[in-house]
Amino acid sequence: MSRMLAFALVLVALWSCDDYETYGERKEKERDAISEYIKSRNIKEITEDEFVLKGCTTDTTAHEYVYLTKSGIWMQIIRKGEGTMLENKKQVNVLIRYVEYNILEGAILTSNYSYSNLYDKMTVYREGSSYTASFVQGIMNSTYGASVPAGWLVPLDYITLSRPTSDQALAEVRLIVPHSQGTSSAQSSVYPCFYQITYEREK
Repeated sequence: MSRMLAFALVLVALWSCDDYETYGERKEKERDAISEYIKSRNIKEITEDEFVLKGCTTDTTAHEYVYLTKSGIWMQIIRKGEGTMLENKKQVNVLIRYVEYNILEGAILTSNYSYSNLYDKMTVYREGSSYTASFVQGIMNSTYGASVPAGWLVPLDYITLSRPTSDQALAEVRLIVPHSQGTSSAQSSVYPCFYQITYEREK
């Protein structure tokens, strides 16, 4: 092998190593992106203790989000809904309207908000404090498959599901979801998402 060729191969190897990001570096970029997102939108983070004292509500006029340590997500409850919490050991169909925004890239990934009669549907089963769910139709299902992001199930501990007569009766939340609680794509590529979601019990 000529010296010139060997030198070129070394340069390529060095360039490849420099271009590679470790998982730790990607997580750091994610944390920085979330911090900047929170700062740029004047979000006021409250603790879980404060959240409980407020009756498990958040003040949307003050841009309050509660940070939930177990899941690592930030949640703002816009409306709790007019209905009942999901019953234990019962499976229901839940209709979803949502927007999915990639915080790291600053771009909307998927959404069904633009379509007045289009919902994503997921089946949800509760067993004590645990929830399992699968998408059965909609954009999330066609984009990411049946698996529901774990972050989408966290609000079920705090909202009610109903068959409302108007959108104002729907439970609605905003979430900042780290990759570990997100879609399979978010988990593999390590990016956080903002979601605005409404939950409705299917008629």
